[in-house]
Amino acid sequence: MTTEATPSGHEPEIEIDTSVAHPARVWDYWLGGKDNYPPDQEVGDHLNETMPEVVIWARADREFLGRAVRHMVAEGVRQFLDIGTGIPTADNTHEVAQRLAPESRVVYVDNDPIVLAHARALLTSSPSGATDYIDADLRDPEAILTAAARTLDFSRPVGITLLGILEFVPDDQAYPIVNRLLDAVPSGSHLAIACPTSEVNTEAMQEVVRRWNESGATPAALRDAAQLARFFEKTELLEPGLVSLPRWRPDPNTLYADRELGFFCAVGRKP
Repeated sequence: MTTEATPSGHEPEIEIDTSVAHPARVWDYWLGGKDNYPPDQEVGDHLNETMPEVVIWARADREFLGRAVRHMVAEGVRQFLDIGTGIPTADNTHEVAQRLAPESRVVYVDNDPIVLAHARALLTSSPSGATDYIDADLRDPEAILTAAARTLDFSRPVGITLLGILEFVPDDQAYPIVNRLLDAVPSGSHLAIACPTSEVNTEAMQEVVRRWNESGATPAALRDAAQLARFFEKTELLEPGLVSLPRWRPDPNTLYADRELGFFCAVGRKP
């Protein structure tokens, strides 16, 4: 995995390993995208057979991102650090933010070559705003913060999004990483996290993770509600707290709002 942040102005050589599944490409497959390969499709189908709701996760996660970003913009946030961006699809962070506040500045962070290949799709911006892409690993927050500072002003509030990524980072790294990111931003900044959890359909969720890990892809682990809540210890957890993806402030267009999915989310505000 990448250990050195690369700003969008530099074009690293793209090497795509299509022999094993990758989270961003499996997600793309579930969303009906075309940027995936047979190993991604095979794993996606196996997980869907184990627990059909996994396909819903991708759509619900995208909808949660939109609602969370809209809330942050309403609270005055005009800068966003989207880590674990994934393959571009509809309503990316900059599109949601700049639709409401054209001056919004967004930095995307990912280390998947497929995402890098699509960086230009992410880097469209309103004339008064800005977007950038950093090729970097979440496990190197210092590199991320250094590169992001070229676009973001860390003396002003930042909305940090970590959706569908922390499950691939072990506890001894994940909690310090999130705390380091929060330490770098001022009061009024927000943190949005979404992760699979063992709180719902426990046996099926454990089977999903077992099958995923056996595929040879980046290993994942489940966290319960208390473990997920630890990520927000430096923030004020916003209502309704830690909930299933569709249940975080659903609007009339939210799909599956009556479903309790095995994928939880929350938003916290740094006091």
